[in-house]
Amino acid sequence: MKSAHEIAAPLLQRSQSHQSHASDELTGAENSPIEQVALTVPITDNRNLPVVTFRMWTLGTLACALLSFLNQFFWYRREPLSITSISAQIAVVPLGHLMASVITDRVFFKGKRWEFTLNPGPFNIKEHVLITIFANSGAGNVYAIHIVSAVKIFYKKNLTFFVSLLVVITTQVLGFGWAGIFRRYLVEPAAMWWPQNLVQVSLFRALHEKEERNKGGLTRNQFFLIAFICSFAYYIFPGYLFPILTSLSWMCWIFPSSVLAQQLGSGLHGLGVGAIGFDWSSISSYLGSPLSSPWFATANIAIGFSLVTYVITPVAYWFDIYKAKTFPIFSDDLFTASGQRYNISAIIDSKFHLDSQAYEREGPLHLSIFFAMSYGASFACLTATVVHVFLFHGKEIWQLSKSAFQESKMDVHTKLMRKYKQVPEWWFMCILLVNIGATMFACEYYNNQLQLPWWGIFLACGLAIFFTLPVGIITATTNQTPALNVITEYIIGYIYPGFPVANILFKVYGYISMKQGITFLQDFKLGHYMKIPPRTMFMAQIVGTIIAALVHLGTAWWLMETVPEICDRAMLPAGSPWTCPGDHVFYDASVIWGLIGPRRIFGDQGFYSATNWFFLGGAIAPLLVWLAYKAFPNQHWIRLITMPVLLGATVNMPPATAVNYTSWIIIGFFSGFIAYRYYRNWWSRHNYVLSGALDAGLAFMGVLLYLCLGMEHVSLSWWGSDPDGCPLASCPTASGVFVKGCPVF
Repeated sequence: MKSAHEIAAPLLQRSQSHQSHASDELTGAENSPIEQVALTVPITDNRNLPVVTFRMWTLGTLACALLSFLNQFFWYRREPLSITSISAQIAVVPLGHLMASVITDRVFFKGKRWEFTLNPGPFNIKEHVLITIFANSGAGNVYAIHIVSAVKIFYKKNLTFFVSLLVVITTQVLGFGWAGIFRRYLVEPAAMWWPQNLVQVSLFRALHEKEERNKGGLTRNQFFLIAFICSFAYYIFPGYLFPILTSLSWMCWIFPSSVLAQQLGSGLHGLGVGAIGFDWSSISSYLGSPLSSPWFATANIAIGFSLVTYVITPVAYWFDIYKAKTFPIFSDDLFTASGQRYNISAIIDSKFHLDSQAYEREGPLHLSIFFAMSYGASFACLTATVVHVFLFHGKEIWQLSKSAFQESKMDVHTKLMRKYKQVPEWWFMCILLVNIGATMFACEYYNNQLQLPWWGIFLACGLAIFFTLPVGIITATTNQTPALNVITEYIIGYIYPGFPVANILFKVYGYISMKQGITFLQDFKLGHYMKIPPRTMFMAQIVGTIIAALVHLGTAWWLMETVPEICDRAMLPAGSPWTCPGDHVFYDASVIWGLIGPRRIFGDQGFYSATNWFFLGGAIAPLLVWLAYKAFPNQHWIRLITMPVLLGATVNMPPATAVNYTSWIIIGFFSGFIAYRYYRNWWSRHNYVLSGALDAGLAFMGVLLYLCLGMEHVSLSWWGSDPDGCPLASCPTASGVFVKGCPVF
């Protein structure tokens, strides 16, 4: 790969220029050492553009609130429709220009200290970026809502709105503290290039820069409009008329009565051999856009997915390891030893704790073999992340730590950003300390609802601090975030077993606050690329985060009160979209790690204790890669083997399914390898713009379909309505196991 060396560049770059200060317009020779960034991000800055404007506040607040509502609304559905900030990024452009043309440009309190105007001039790109930062706050999933869903819907216990609001806001805002601590390591270095941001940078340039059309070609704006219209029109097929396009599992059509063939071929309930989807919402729903993933990261995902799905899982299943044949090969449900669904409510006492005697009567809990192997992969990913970052980035991290006390060389974008006032460290620290105090108050005062003792908050914060840097480095360079939630569940499950709410609360404070911090850092890098004043960025993120938390919780609460039997698959009518796949997995985890506890499942008393060897395997794997790289230093491709990404490829499965991965990998190959390597000019002009257009077209049509047809309960029922067509894929194959709708062997 031509750009392999640039992609794998270390944290510190040797500057190609000896200028002591940055100008507002720098020469092309002084550009980013990362080729994708150099091809996409401008190296100029106009510091005279107004940024904090009436338009920014109005459109930013509206975009944040609307995306928060829509994403939470669609989160409970079978195929969660994730409406990214790119949709808002596009929709606000005509509104911004309209406000610039109709709102008065009168200056109020002219000549005085409070002088301001509602219309400072034409709608500009920096206002647009800040509006998008607001929208980013609403586009992300507020993970703490899972706690509310698990307690109120699945456990059917009491959790008041005020306590829920405290948990949601404190978990969201806690990430600011971690972001402030690690800005020096994850925003300023050029090698921390955050691939996903390049999609938005490309789109900003397409929407604001005037471009001459080459003869026989298209401008980026024209290309975007054509791709957007095509995406918008096409989604009516997988979204309504022909849902089977979500997963074309042809093996099930050829062998309609074979359990084995359907286990292998089902894209939604099996291993997805040969299955492919033509639905962008399915392709990008769990791994993000494949067009924004660098090829080396896509290749790591492909290898890791194939290893778990097509080697480890089939071998374990057909050798009947962990009584695998008694259960479906792929499922997020929890089972008894006889293959039936586990009755969780039967093992909970009146104080919302584990009833040990009832658990002994019901028997041990069992998982599908894929679910068990997925947890094993999570264990390996955890240790691999720490060892990988220590071996491959330890030296650079140490150099950056020392540079905090001395002048260090900067890349072109950091030079331009140093002209603005920076956000003081104490701002972040104040938010962090106040937030920790509020969290401890909530956990102590409302302990009957939250169950987590005060010391759990300090332990969770310690884990978040420890993992933010290694996870941030991997996200910033590969566009994939290792899911390390398992370690938080494991630790608190061993220390404090039998308390399910305490377990999931500890996970949210220990893992999700870290993930939220990484989201803030990604937004900081977007502002870094687009030259937004850091203090203004900070303000937009704080306000956007609070608005998003309020709207997400309000929407979830409304749905839980108004949708009958929401998330209850047994009670919902056939074909109902309100199946809540993400919340089911979260609830399962609370049972496994919190209610029953890891010792009874993965520990010395558990059925799956051997999976702990994955911890050792994950620690050894990066060491082998590092030794190979040291032995063959000229083979730069060796360093592109990123074990945390490879071993953590399947951490989203379930709820993600095989077809989500197979289709994502195919498109990632054509974009990141074929187009980038052989059609570089087309890729640099259109790849990220295409990603934004596909997201936006899907989002607008998805919302339109729901408003026009979904709310009126207008649906189609024909053979193309079944999104998989593999009814036997979830059947067990052990002899004598009876499951409704399945043959008995």
